[in-house]
Amino acid sequence: MLNEKYRIFKSGTDIRGVASEGVEGEHINLTDEVIAAMADGFILWVEKKTAKPATELTVSVGRDCRISGERIANAVIARLVRAGAKVYNCGLASTPSMFMTTVDLGCDAAVQITASHHPFNRNGLKFFTRDGGLDAPDIEAILQHAQDGDIPAAADGGSAEDIDYMARYCAHLRDIIKREVNADDYEHPLKGFHIVVDAGNGAGGFYADKVLEPLGADTSGSRYLDPDGMFPNHVPNPENEAAMQSICEAVIESKADLGVIFDTDVDRGGAVDKYGKEINRNRLVALASCLALEKNPGGTIVTDSITSTGLNEFIEKHLGGRHYRYRRGYKNVINKAVELKAQGISAPLAIETSGHAAMEENYYLDDGAYLCTKIIIKAAQLSKNGESLESLLADLKEPKEAEEIRIKITDADFKTTGQRVIDELEAYAQAQPDWHIAPDNREGIRVSFDSDGGDGWFLLRLSVHDPILPLNIESDIVGGVRIIEEKVMSFLKTQSGIKV
Repeated sequence: MLNEKYRIFKSGTDIRGVASEGVEGEHINLTDEVIAAMADGFILWVEKKTAKPATELTVSVGRDCRISGERIANAVIARLVRAGAKVYNCGLASTPSMFMTTVDLGCDAAVQITASHHPFNRNGLKFFTRDGGLDAPDIEAILQHAQDGDIPAAADGGSAEDIDYMARYCAHLRDIIKREVNADDYEHPLKGFHIVVDAGNGAGGFYADKVLEPLGADTSGSRYLDPDGMFPNHVPNPENEAAMQSICEAVIESKADLGVIFDTDVDRGGAVDKYGKEINRNRLVALASCLALEKNPGGTIVTDSITSTGLNEFIEKHLGGRHYRYRRGYKNVINKAVELKAQGISAPLAIETSGHAAMEENYYLDDGAYLCTKIIIKAAQLSKNGESLESLLADLKEPKEAEEIRIKITDADFKTTGQRVIDELEAYAQAQPDWHIAPDNREGIRVSFDSDGGDGWFLLRLSVHDPILPLNIESDIVGGVRIIEEKVMSFLKTQSGIKV
């Protein structure tokens, strides 16, 4: 069992901690010593996973642009080399590209140094094998090795080689666009398109000059393409209001045809149409579903739990697919899609409203650049007939109002308290004649109301990592959110262990 020192590093399916000074009250815990112990734990885990000794392993290591990235990458590489492994040092790279090294380069495993959209002082480690990203029990096993001081034997023959894998990854994306657009000018399928990119000074700036521009696209007006680990302009996060405002402004000011935005390590993406309207959250899920179901009619789209009623109707009634709402957490929706596929059920897309989108055709890899590439391809195809992306979303019914309220759990054993509140709310809901509990909900409790009760729904669930009960509410009428909120809060105020 993990002790307090190492338990704090476990963040779902990643390792995260404080890697740089600069934030009051937060001191470095991802020291070189701790990183070395984690790298040793990873080596031991991979040896067991692959049934190969470290001396026969090839491992790639990459990083995003955080100021602590190079230090941590060097510490990881040193331990891999010490154990006798062959290492490809990929330098600045996107997280999805590191998985792709297991496909293109035959790496047994990959390590990405990143903390996604978290502040500059944070960093962490994300791991891949050819089977995809690791799951929570795998992370716990790695940390257990680190805590116990388990060290792989030192061996001769280890090596580290610098490699520019991102060049190959970008060429892969360009080839997909050329092949699927199949323009008369095959080498320049995006000629005449104006696409702006907002990388938020993260690792995604490559997409403008290494993917779009060589294909003929005009990327003038793009913002914050230069990597800067202090993120001086806005948080690189498609869920962040300031970030989305930035890319919307860039599209309008540049009179662009489309805008795309990435998070720090490019495993998430979002888009903006030519009118400066966000294609994000439910709209992004709807558009990605259109793309996924084109070649997989009747397929199942796996999403997280907070997707809207309108999206469900769009997928099932307009697109003819099936909608499988699952739990929050991108790895949860990916694993569920993989599970459904193993059962013989077509599941071409697993997507979370945060922007994590994993397509079956792309190894169920959540790759923001791949998603945006597919969106751009569709835009180019539609333009041949004088159509645009907006037409694909014309039948998507969007709520009039939406709100998320984060209710703090004050008890130390927050998971037990949170589950108790959810269970008691469900019992309460069952006794209310106008509360309709969703039959297909798989996380927390989801209840809908008729037009005289708020004309919408709420979902109360337990946060994946934090002592929080997120309460999501949507309504199809103005003022409906407040009506629903009052109904739920009248119950929650009776509960102990939470702060309402």
